Formats: sequence, structure tokens, C-alpha cells
Amino acid sequence: MSGNVKTSSGGGSGLSEFMQKYKVGEFFQKYTMTIALVVVTIIFASWPGKQGLILLPSNLTGLIAENAYVFVLATGMLLCILTGGNIDLSVGSVVCFTAAVGCTMMAAGANMWLAVLAMLLIGLAIGTFQGFWIAKIRVPAFIATLAGMYAFRGFTNVILNGLRVDITNETYLTLFGNGKTSFIPDVIRAANPGLDTVFTKENAFLTGLIGENFVEKFNVTCMCIGIVGALVFILLKVRTILKQKKLGISQSIPAQVISMVIISALVLWISFKMSCYRGFPMVLIWIALVLGIYAYITTKTAIGRHLYAVGGNEKATALSGVKTRNVFWFAYANIGLLAGLAGILTAARAKGIDPVYGEGYEMDAIAACFIGGASAYGGIGKVTGMIIGATLMGVINKGMIIVGVDANYQKVVKGIVLLIAVMFDVLSKRQKR
Repeated sequence: MSGNVKTSSGGGSGLSEFMQKYKVGEFFQKYTMTIALVVVTIIFASWPGKQGLILLPSNLTGLIAENAYVFVLATGMLLCILTGGNIDLSVGSVVCFTAAVGCTMMAAGANMWLAVLAMLLIGLAIGTFQGFWIAKIRVPAFIATLAGMYAFRGFTNVILNGLRVDITNETYLTLFGNGKTSFIPDVIRAANPGLDTVFTKENAFLTGLIGENFVEKFNVTCMCIGIVGALVFILLKVRTILKQKKLGISQSIPAQVISMVIISALVLWISFKMSCYRGFPMVLIWIALVLGIYAYITTKTAIGRHLYAVGGNEKATALSGVKTRNVFWFAYANIGLLAGLAGILTAARAKGIDPVYGEGYEMDAIAACFIGGASAYGGIGKVTGMIIGATLMGVINKGMIIVGVDANYQKVVKGIVLLIAVMFDVLSKRQKR
């Protein structure tokens, strides 16, 4: 009996040592939403009668285009949340307002680039204006942006007079939209006509690999971009691991290697799928620029560190010499600028603007941040996590549409997912205390 008890205890101890050595618990806690994204995708991909539909190249492209505004707005929302759980309720109205101004200008014959610049500057001006009330006058962010939500929705109706304004500028639609021409052109294949003789239905190997319906229009440039992107990511990740090891920073190398392999494989898979359709949509360029710039700002700059510091302890940060009011101002000016960009993308995708556009955009952005690991108390959150959150929301939306879930129940599911994500954050903090 005693021998059996000893063995059982030893087995439990061995499992505990294994989990502690390889930081299994830390891995699952860190990548909870990534795992959730994979599980949700598998569920929709294996749904009876709808197998594989969500993984079709056209649906993947649609998922990116339909959620472009979420990625852009959630990036700006993350900055606000970092300052102490603050949010901006006005971004949906600002998106519609800036788009209304730009579309009206183009409809009146204004230069496209002048209209684009006007949308960005108006968004920046609105963000700066609201930042003034929040940072200088100390009006609660919830109240200041709630006022902005009502005011700019009203201004939109005044500009549009309750009517839709269409966009006919093809250059604008190509650069910022999602039409048949709004894709990165296959410059490699265009520069090498000989590749057309390789990518044919007669090539049994490529037909088996790519598929008979896709082999002739396979986008080589898109695939090459994906390969280069994956290689750059691997090099940067390896560099980070080596740097952490050199500095003696505690790390779980197996966990980091696993995440590196999974993300690289995912990049290659997505690139392959999109290469089978039309390639990368142009809107992906704007999303990537925003995500790359703000990932750098939040991790590599002083203002980025100040955002986290203010969210962690505003009083202590102020005592250390940081002008905390300017940090709030910076966050809200940036989300205004990004709302202007989201207005550009929204108008291009819809080929115009309606007075109702932008409703609920702020909620999607907030949900993406919290689902992606941002803390409701501020000071915690990353752009990479927000990407996972926005993607998860996009997959849930697309998947429910494909399987035919009622629109009302779609909102219920999104609400439950958001509640679970925030509950996980609250319980994690309580456990640490």
C-alpha cells in the first residue's frame, strides 16, 4: 500500500516538475486566446455540411477586408486602454464623419489625395480636441467620448443630409478598397512570362499541390512576400531568444520555439491560400503599416513605456517626472488619426458612405483589445495580442455567417466571448495577489 502511495506521489511530483521546468502553465496562460482561435477555426472548418468553407481563399480575403477597421481602430483603442482602462466611445461616429467629409469632397470634384489628407487631419484634430478635455480639464474619458459619439454622428447627418454619397474615383477604390483590382499585383510573374508555362493545368505536380482551379492564376509575388515575412519573423524571434539568454532573463525556450514555428507556418499557409485567389488585398498593406508602426511605438519608444507606466500607476509615474497629461493627449490624438484612416478604408470598401456607417465600431475595437489580453485596469496589453483578439472576432463573425447563425445570436456569442476574456483577466490578477 505504502509503495503504491509513494509511486502515485512520485508520479504527481514528476508531472509537477515537468510543468514547472517547461513552464506549461505559463505557456497556456500566455497563449490562451491563440489556442482559442485555433479551436474556433477548427470547429467552423469541420461544421457538418460546411466543411472547409471558412478556409477558402475568398473567405480568408473577405475576413481581412471586412475587419480592416477593427484592426486599425483596436490599435488606437489599445493605447487608450493602456493609460488605465480608458476607452473612446466616439470612434465609430468619427469614422463616419471623416468618411462623410472625404466622400463629399470627392463628389464635389476635389482631388483624391486632398480628400484623404483632409480625412486624416480631421480625425487627428478630433482626437486632439477630445484629448484636451480628458488630459487637461480631466473630464472622464467615458463622458468626453460619449459626448463626441453623439456630436459627430449629428455632424455626419448634417453633412450628408441623411443621404448616401457614392465614390467613383477608381484610383481611390483600388488603393483603399477591396474590388477585383484592389490587390497587390503579381509583379514577379509579370516580369517573368516564362512562369505562365509552368503554372498550367498540364503540370500534374502543381495541379495536385495547388488545385486545378487555382494553378493558372497562382500569385507568385504574394507567396514570395509570405516566405520573406516568415523568414524575417524567425530571424527576429531567434535574435530575441539569444538576447534573453545572454542577459539571463528567465524564459521558456521550448514555448517560444513552438510559438515561432506555429506563427511562421500560419503566415506561410495564409500566403499560400491568398496566392491561390488574387493575392494580398491592398487593404492589408494599410493594416500591416499600422500594426508595425504601433507595435514599434509601444515596445521600443519612451512614449510607449510611458503609456504602460501611466496605466500601472499614474501617481508614481507623475512623481518620476513624466508629464502624464501629455501621455493621455498622445493616446487620444492617435486614436483620432486612426479613426480617420478607418474612415478612408470603410468608404473605399463600401464605395461610398451612409449616415449609419460606423455604428458599433467602437465596441468591436474594445472587444478586440480585451479579448487579445489587454487589462481592463490598464498597463497591460500588446499589439500582437490585439491582433489575435481582432482575428478571433473576425473568425467568429465569418464562421457564424457561413453556418447560418441568426444575426441576433451572433451578438450574444460575441458578448459571451468578451465576458469570458475579461473574466479571465480579472481572475488572473486576483490569483497573482
